[in-house]
Amino acid sequence: MKAALRPIIAICGTTGVGKSNLAIEIAVQLAQAGRQTWNSAKIINADAMQVYAGMDVITNKVPLSERQGIEHVLMGFKSPNEQYVVGQWVKDALDAVDDAHKNNQIPIIVGGTSYWIQHLLFPNRLAKDINSETDQRPSSPALERSEIPEDLAKSINSLPPELLDLFKSLPVPAPSADIDPEGALRLYHLLKALDASVAARWHWKDTRKVLRSLCIIQETGRKPSELIHEQSKDVLEPRFRTLCFWVYSKPEILKSRLDLRVDKMLEQGLLDEVRSLQALSESESASDYTFGIYQSIGYKEFHKYLSLTHPTPEGFSEAVENMKISTRQYAKRQTSWLRNKLLPILYTANQRDDGDSLTEPSTFTYLLDATDLGENWTTKVQEPATIHSAFLDDGPLPDPMSLSDVAKEVLNIERKDTDPSAVLNARRKIICPVCTIDPGQPFMVEEGKEWQLHHKSRIHKQRGRKPLSAADIEERKRQGRRNKQSALEVPLDSANSK
Repeated sequence: MKAALRPIIAICGTTGVGKSNLAIEIAVQLAQAGRQTWNSAKIINADAMQVYAGMDVITNKVPLSERQGIEHVLMGFKSPNEQYVVGQWVKDALDAVDDAHKNNQIPIIVGGTSYWIQHLLFPNRLAKDINSETDQRPSSPALERSEIPEDLAKSINSLPPELLDLFKSLPVPAPSADIDPEGALRLYHLLKALDASVAARWHWKDTRKVLRSLCIIQETGRKPSELIHEQSKDVLEPRFRTLCFWVYSKPEILKSRLDLRVDKMLEQGLLDEVRSLQALSESESASDYTFGIYQSIGYKEFHKYLSLTHPTPEGFSEAVENMKISTRQYAKRQTSWLRNKLLPILYTANQRDDGDSLTEPSTFTYLLDATDLGENWTTKVQEPATIHSAFLDDGPLPDPMSLSDVAKEVLNIERKDTDPSAVLNARRKIICPVCTIDPGQPFMVEEGKEWQLHHKSRIHKQRGRKPLSAADIEERKRQGRRNKQSALEVPLDSANSK
């Protein structure tokens, strides 16, 4: 008989919906309830940007004065120039969870990086996860340990000299497809030569994912696709008995709230923090927008503005609008991940092999409608969240669909196959020969609905009726080279202006 799973509470959702506030409220309630067991809580940060020290405005940390004495861990403990990836966080979070349980505390995992939360809740999927990203080379590559199977070794030995050299010295960080399309495409061709199945999963411009797949080959001496197929044989079993709260806001309402939040961040000193990051990046030669805290929304948008010799009001307004757009797009991606990735795997964890529901589920998922704040926060978020007490007492819990009409709508998703092999084979990218203007930068589209929409699009039909002439193609190539040169010159001009 299996030992009972230890309890954990996870709070996820998009930026700007009040996740941190809810976590603190639940922790305070536990401390005041006088429970014999699980009579306090520890909040474990699961926001990829809030792990960095300082930069409290740009990362939206809850001020110390508003934490009501509740312990927060894995927050503000990394240098801004450090890279901190999902595997490192899962290890540190597991240590924090173990420490909480030993002290009769409930771990409350809270943050917008649902990808991290997913890998904390469900083990045995991270080491071979091609979705994870890293800028770290393996410390002891399998290539140097002669641990490569014969078929992969044959593929490696058949590589052209330039691709073999690239495989032996993978770039860190991954090249930018906008600045170095040749380097990005070369990296993609390398992966395609070594593992075509995984290469078909990525767009050639998604260089971080391409690099991650190549790093897996170096780390393990195996093709990622083979590891994924083996992983599919593992039974999906959660680490914890989990109560998951999805704090949700309707997009049309959230949009204006996020815009106001950007304005407030500017009032609180966002520009001063961007200037501090600029100075740090210059001293450490770390200005990559895909590295560490430099990924944070606000840095890229205002870095360019503050690097100008003569900043203008128009430039400031453009940077503000770009930050608001980026914030809204990020919230949209967060919602997409929750609906299409985390929610299906939470549901699958409660099913037997035959697809029927388990009599004793291990994960309980509730959507809390935070569309309207103010007084509605109490009735629609805070009060429904008190089911955490019944959860900790192993008592009866309400039907998730009964909490609100919004919950019924959003949680009622089509059940998706979460098997790693099925995920690998879904959403494969194919090249559209009609819309590929420059063979050096192929136009790629996702199979299925995206391809069908593209095939019916006006631009695809126009190009199909009137193919470009050789002169047109050469002009497009020249324009691409000019764009690349412009992208390369921006940082140089900025540096010279300081």
